[in-house]
Amino acid sequence: MALIDAQPYEYALPADLTHLALVIIDMQRDFMEPGGFGDALGNDVTRLQAIVPTLKSLLSCFRENGLPVIHTLECHQPDLSDCPPAKRDRGKGSLKIGDAGPMGRILIAGEPGNGIIPELQPLPGEIVIQKPGKGAFYATPLQSILQERGITHLLFTGVTTEVCVQTTMREANDRGYECLMVEDCTESYFPEFKQSTLDMVRAQGGIVGWTAPASAVMAAIQTAKPTAV
Repeated sequence: MALIDAQPYEYALPADLTHLALVIIDMQRDFMEPGGFGDALGNDVTRLQAIVPTLKSLLSCFRENGLPVIHTLECHQPDLSDCPPAKRDRGKGSLKIGDAGPMGRILIAGEPGNGIIPELQPLPGEIVIQKPGKGAFYATPLQSILQERGITHLLFTGVTTEVCVQTTMREANDRGYECLMVEDCTESYFPEFKQSTLDMVRAQGGIVGWTAPASAVMAAIQTAKPTAV
C-alpha cells in the first residue's frame, strides 16, 4: 500500500490507482484573470496564478499514469434560470453574474471568461462538470459519475480554497470519499483564509480529510505504480 506523507497522518492510496481522481476546481479565467468576476469583486487575481505551475505538474502526473481527472466550472445558463437572485445580487461588485464584462458575460457557460485557463485545458476524455453552486455535487451528475467509475479517493485542487474547494471537499466527505487537499495546488485571494481552511480540514484527526504538498502526492503515485518485470 502506497502512502502519501500527509497531515494529520499518512493518507493511503487505493490499491488500484484508477479509484483515485484529481479534482481541479474552477481554474477559469473569470477567477484567474483581470476583467473577470474575481477582479470585479475587488480581489487581487494575480495571487491565484502562483499555483498554476505546480498544479500543471500534478495534472501531468495523473495524465502520464492514465488516472482520472475531473475539472469543474462554476457557471450559469444564459437566461440565469439556475442562478438564484440571492446569489446574483450579493456582494455589490462592479459586475454581477450575467453582466457583460471584458471577457464576455460574467460566469455564463460558453463565454470566453468562463473557460479554463490555457495551461490546464481539459483533454478529450477528462470529465468536465458545470456547476451552478459552490459545491460540485449540487445539481450536477458528479456523484453518479464517481460511482460508475468506482472512484473512492479524491484529491482536491483549485480555487478558491475556502469557498468552492472546501465546499466540494466537505460534500465529498459526507458521501464517504477519502479526501485530500493538495496544499500548494489550491489558493485564495486571502492567504489567511487558505491557512484557516487547511487547519480546519485536518483538525481533530482529519475530520474532513487530509492535506499534503503536491511533491508528496506525486512521490506516492510513483511508488504505487506497478514495477515492470
